[in-house]
Amino acid sequence: MNIDPQLLTIIVCPDCHGDLTARAEELVCSGCGLAYPVRDDIPVLLVDEARKPA
Repeated sequence: MNIDPQLLTIIVCPDCHGDLTARAEELVCSGCGLAYPVRDDIPVLLVDEARKPA
C-alpha cells in the first residue's frame, strides 16, 4: 500500500470521525474499529464497504 503520509493526517473515519491507521491493505479506525479497504492505493472510505470489527 502506497498512501501519502500527509493524506493519512487529514482523512478520518466517515462513521465516527476517528483517526485512521494503515494496516496491510486497509485503513483501520482507532475509534469504532471499522476497517476500510484500499484498492489500487486509493482508500475506499465508504461505511458500506468497511469490514466490521471482530
